[in-house]
Amino acid sequence: MVKKVAVIGAGVSGLISLKCCVDEGLEPTCFERTEDIGGLWRFKENVEDGRASIYHSVITNTSKEMSCFSDFPMPEDFPNFLHNSKLLEYFRIFAKKFDLLKYIQFQVLYMEGSGFLCLRSAHVLTEKGLWQ
Repeated sequence: MVKKVAVIGAGVSGLISLKCCVDEGLEPTCFERTEDIGGLWRFKENVEDGRASIYHSVITNTSKEMSCFSDFPMPEDFPNFLHNSKLLEYFRIFAKKFDLLKYIQFQVLYMEGSGFLCLRSAHVLTEKGLWQ
């Protein structure tokens, strides 16, 4: 029987967690609060309440060689230090290459104090980690 794993958030850690789960033969489901991947690296002009955001001109302060995933190098044509939009592009290429989007449920809301994540698809994740 395949073990199911819940991954919270489709930012950098969430994406790599999904890939590792798939590589290990697990069945992951990622619950992402927003409508897209990227987490803090996805710039939004109008920031939602309770969501942190980078500013439009943010550029990484580590080289692309130090910022990439160990098994997925940055494209050669990317600059050495990336604007946030280029880093997000890299995450999209990574997610597409490893077919990770199919494991992500977008626009999942946490009801504070309830211990539940409410999903648009009517699934429920309890504080014990169970979902239907």
